[in-house]
Amino acid sequence: MDIEHIGYQVPDPAGAARWYVENLGLRVARSFGPPAHAHFLADPSGHVMIEIYNNPLAPVPDYRAMDPLVLHLALECGDVAAVRERLLAAGASAEGGVTTAPNGDVLAMLRDPWGFPVQLAKRAAPMI
Repeated sequence: MDIEHIGYQVPDPAGAARWYVENLGLRVARSFGPPAHAHFLADPSGHVMIEIYNNPLAPVPDYRAMDPLVLHLALECGDVAAVRERLLAAGASAEGGVTTAPNGDVLAMLRDPWGFPVQLAKRAAPMI
């Protein structure tokens, strides 16, 4: 089986979808109106999607109160420092700076404007 998507509950799915499309390079693969206003966002490869929605039957988690090591969306990018600065200018907030892991991976953790953790990664060697 292949992973189709991972979903998470957000307070403003339309706003988050817009921000992810404009700033993270994702595209809307499918979206729905009420009650959940779900947006399925595909990455440039077209093989991975996230779903962001607001289902009134479930609470929105307090992502800002969660350690980003518990849950985050990781994105591969070529220049972690430059993308980090661009996202900060677009309304993201920093969770530390740019770090290089012992294996050579370059990483940075941020939060989108709604508090969901987003990690930027440039791997020293491809993982898959």
